[in-house]
Amino acid sequence: MARVAVIAGDGIGKEVIPAGMAVVKKAAAACGATVEFVDFPWGCDFYVKHGKMMDDDGFDRLQEFDAIYLGAIGDPRVPDHVSVWQLILPIRQRFDQYVNLRPMRLVAGVKTPLAGRTPADIDMVCVRENSEGEYGGIGGRIHAGRPTEAAQQLSVFTRHGIERIARYAFETAMKRPRKLLASATKSNALNFSMVLWDEVVDGVAKDYPSVSWRKYHVDALAARMITDPAP
Repeated sequence: MARVAVIAGDGIGKEVIPAGMAVVKKAAAACGATVEFVDFPWGCDFYVKHGKMMDDDGFDRLQEFDAIYLGAIGDPRVPDHVSVWQLILPIRQRFDQYVNLRPMRLVAGVKTPLAGRTPADIDMVCVRENSEGEYGGIGGRIHAGRPTEAAQQLSVFTRHGIERIARYAFETAMKRPRKLLASATKSNALNFSMVLWDEVVDGVAKDYPSVSWRKYHVDALAARMITDPAP
């Protein structure tokens, strides 16, 4: 039996999570498996009542589960940097959830800005680093409240972190029909962090000769995903 911690969170999370749980239960039953869901009331409503996004022993309690089923976090009553940095990102970092995996498909009957495209044309998977880079949380502010107030935010890239997400992406591409991979970079402007990214990805690519890959500047890639997403 799998034990799953459920954090429905805020807004639409409270709508979609019960539906998702129903689907998981049916899928598990079809496979002869069982899933136990345990709800936790953490999120912005919890913050408004208690001044914190989760209980103080929250991480220790989550550690006991096989998975965490998280809905949506965010509410106009709570600043985004509070809700994100007191719940979502600490969970990612504490449990080393370094892969953000997002399948992208068109759904029949749903309107899309991609004119002339059908569900058969779009079938991609986005593999995004989830715990380093801009999510490192390193920085600070000085001279608070004064005209000279300043803030600094550092993006942190490690060879270990880049290599493991790159390998995950190449392994994912290996299982895809066309074995294609695009690496999003901004090394033309970020001359240290993203140059390291490019170098590490290029090194990992040598272990996957059957995968066709190339790097794109992220702004160009964003445009291409609308103008020519299929190739």
